[in-house]
Amino acid sequence: MSDIITRIKSLSDKYYDKVLEIRRHIHANPELSFEEFKTADFIESTLKSMGFEVIERKAKTGVTFMLKGNGQSEKVIALRADIDALPILEANQVPYRSTNNGVMHACGHDVHTSSLLGAIMILKDLQSEFKGNVKVIFQPGEEKLPGGASLLIKEGILENPKPAKILGQHVMPLIESGKVGFKKGMYMASADEIYVTVKGKGGHAAMPENLVDPVVITSHIIVALQQIVSRKASPKIPSVLSFGKVEAHGATNVIPNEVKLEGTFRTYDEKWRAEAHKLMTDMAEGIAKAMGGSCEFNVMKGYPHLKNEPEYTQFNIDAAKQYLGDDNVIDIDLWLAGEDFAFYSHHVDACFYRLGTRSEAKGITSGVHTPTFDIDEPSLKIGMGLMAWLAIAELNRD
Repeated sequence: MSDIITRIKSLSDKYYDKVLEIRRHIHANPELSFEEFKTADFIESTLKSMGFEVIERKAKTGVTFMLKGNGQSEKVIALRADIDALPILEANQVPYRSTNNGVMHACGHDVHTSSLLGAIMILKDLQSEFKGNVKVIFQPGEEKLPGGASLLIKEGILENPKPAKILGQHVMPLIESGKVGFKKGMYMASADEIYVTVKGKGGHAAMPENLVDPVVITSHIIVALQQIVSRKASPKIPSVLSFGKVEAHGATNVIPNEVKLEGTFRTYDEKWRAEAHKLMTDMAEGIAKAMGGSCEFNVMKGYPHLKNEPEYTQFNIDAAKQYLGDDNVIDIDLWLAGEDFAFYSHHVDACFYRLGTRSEAKGITSGVHTPTFDIDEPSLKIGMGLMAWLAIAELNRD
């Protein structure tokens, strides 16, 4: 295996300039979720330039194909990268700055896509060295409900053939470039969106006796709903309920007829998740009714929680240490952000790990989803090389 690792690292060096060029092209030409038509065309043309001809489109902008090994096994694993960008105006002054005003690869999907293309270049050169096959998935719409993963699954991406495992990676600006992070078991939270409309009877603020104040009702609802987490959830199940937007179009002396409220609910247990939805709805509607108003409480169900299959993840941790050294593979904690890779993890043994992209020395420290997010570009060598190695290690271990 050490010989293959040496060869993968050599190929990562060989293809770095090409993958860097790909990353910068994708970064400069971002497209929003489910609108990634040019990105999909670019991915497909890049694959065809490598000699791959049997390429499928799914969910309109998803790109998938099979990369075959040496024919000694029918085992299949899947490698996934997401391809969409965010509605953010880029503030970086770099040569590869976004040319699509107000759209930016601020979550690193350009890195995920280019790294996977680099991994494919490496795996193609090493086809005679691994058994089984690799199902490659370039997935649209990770950043927007219902999530491109859910659409691809409905269109049969995990069937004919079904992969035994699925692997994904994601940039992490909290981790120094050169390192990667893993978490076994529960990792990322389910993520639901909450939309509430509280209705009352507005009017002059100096005559409250004639009104049903939806602002006061809403304030009671916000405070009371925190009891769902503090008094109804098991302390063993991490849960978060947050409201980030309140709209009450009144004035200092005007009480509006209605108030709109938006928030998010996140947790790690599907049974508790469903129970919490009902508890929140019943509580909010009950408070509004008791105070003379009404409440429309809508939960837009988002991504499920993401679970890394423990045995498969441990195998990847050990393999990553072989590739990078023990000191460059770190343990990471629960992350209550949402990620639609979670859908795959409820169907197939999955491992979703973090690629370090931070460089204090270069001033590359901004978080994802910010206008100044960028990466230490040499991390692309690990992005492509480690994914190729983890694929080969899994396919050859049986």
